[in-house]
Amino acid sequence: MLSRLTLTIFLSLIAISANAQDNISAFEGKWTLYLPGGAGWLEVTHDQGFVDASLLWYGGSVLPVSSANVTGDVLTVTRTQTVNRELEDGSTRSHILTNTLKLRPDGERLTGTAYFPDRSGMGTSTTEFEAVRIPEMPPAPDLSQATYGDPIDLFNGEDLTGWSLINDRQTNGFKAEEGMLVNDPVQPENGEHISYGNLRTDATFEDFRLTLDVNIPEGSNSGVYLRGIYEIQVADTYGRDLDSHHMGALYSRIKPSSGAEKPAGEWQSLDITLYQRHLTVILNGTTIIDNEPVLGVTGGAMTADEASPGPIYLQGDHGRVLYRNLVLTPIL
Repeated sequence: MLSRLTLTIFLSLIAISANAQDNISAFEGKWTLYLPGGAGWLEVTHDQGFVDASLLWYGGSVLPVSSANVTGDVLTVTRTQTVNRELEDGSTRSHILTNTLKLRPDGERLTGTAYFPDRSGMGTSTTEFEAVRIPEMPPAPDLSQATYGDPIDLFNGEDLTGWSLINDRQTNGFKAEEGMLVNDPVQPENGEHISYGNLRTDATFEDFRLTLDVNIPEGSNSGVYLRGIYEIQVADTYGRDLDSHHMGALYSRIKPSSGAEKPAGEWQSLDITLYQRHLTVILNGTTIIDNEPVLGVTGGAMTADEASPGPIYLQGDHGRVLYRNLVLTPIL
């Protein structure tokens, strides 16, 4: 027979568990993260009794977190990174850093604080942010019913009229050259590293069809950002296995259904349609993404706001890439 103390503890544990079950609903779902000077994304799931999450923090890829825990009205998310340092005897010492995000409900949003320990182990930096729940995805639209406006030539072939750097403190590696928009972020052989910037259209757009030609030298890499928040990967990935980080993919989110790249140095065509949060990509005449849902921003997004028009921007810091025939047709 259970003692009164044992029974009390047992009932308390049941109550705590039930409370956690109730509170998980405040966090489940997909969230856009409004970060200082950038954007992120978080998805929280509760499946087979386990709380889990995936996270995008400013740049890079959407990745599973190390842990996710709901206690009371607090969601705690952690992810780890390994820091290696060389010791005097030539051996390597590995340190595991744990970055922690704590989020709490605040009306229709979540408010959060991120804690990032310094690599040296001396001190922790903090970032305050907000999370906004992403609306349910609408059904895939019927592209045959879309109404288009007049085509817009984004590049005049002569100069950078209509384009500007996102960060004017960085160096512009883009130039007009023989009718092409060329990015050539050359680094000096000896000297300080040059920080090259990304180039954006001054105009902003909502839903549209974008067509362009691109030539990617061997080993080079760039990206075409739709509305400044969704990156279509541009990279020399000919002959590689299908991957969400390869040519024509929605970076780290949608893997192409087939490999349609051409070898490095050849001109390739991209035909991209963004309509009602769904994406179609035709690479060199082959449909590799077919009207698939876009679940959130990608790394390097200019803003977390997915409801407003945004520019087209071209990534400018990864190597020489040539563009031409950039034409955008708005969907009305």
